[in-house]
Amino acid sequence: MPITLQVIYPASADASFDYDYYLDSHLPLVQEHWGEMIEGVEVAKGLASGPDVPPAYLVITTITFPDMETLDKAMGEAGGVIVDDVPNFTNVRPQILIGELIHG
Repeated sequence: MPITLQVIYPASADASFDYDYYLDSHLPLVQEHWGEMIEGVEVAKGLASGPDVPPAYLVITTITFPDMETLDKAMGEAGGVIVDDVPNFTNVRPQILIGELIHG
């Protein structure tokens, strides 16, 4: 069963996020190190958390792996390189959710 790694960047008054760097540099870094192991990547930029409510999250990225073993291998081989790049585009500490894809 496919496994998802969701990286969630919460919004706050002092949060900064360089979307251009994220799209042009960070995601290619993910592709360089994990490309052969992942089934797909989706990135959603937060716009709102309801009518006239600012977004609770700046970005939610979902990376899909074929199974848990592949995710573990990816994190072991290059997880540090990818995590070390985070301060280059945001001052937010991301939250992580590993899940089992049950629909999609």
